[in-house]
Amino acid sequence: MFASVEDLQKIAKDNAENAQKVFGSLSKGLQTIAAEIGDYSKKSFEDGSVALEQLAGAKTLDKVVEIQSGYAKKAYEGFVAQSTKVGELYVDLAKEMAKPFEGLMPKAK
Repeated sequence: MFASVEDLQKIAKDNAENAQKVFGSLSKGLQTIAAEIGDYSKKSFEDGSVALEQLAGAKTLDKVVEIQSGYAKKAYEGFVAQSTKVGELYVDLAKEMAKPFEGLMPKAK
């Protein structure tokens, strides 16, 4: 199985280094995702505040419906775009975390 104690120690050292790389990638990736979500939340709140101010100043029902429809469309499109972006960040994070272990698995032919 193992030729010597040195081989076992080398494997343990390599695994510890790989784990350290994974935790570093995880930390960096989660910070990026949290920052992205925080920025989106801030922008979403600001957009909602602007829409509310516009609604408060609307003089007719038609204008209220127009403002609300525009805000709903913009909010939906922003949510879909943000969801896609965060999903891509999670995929990138998973790929980055797998990199240290790529050499451990035999390649499929």
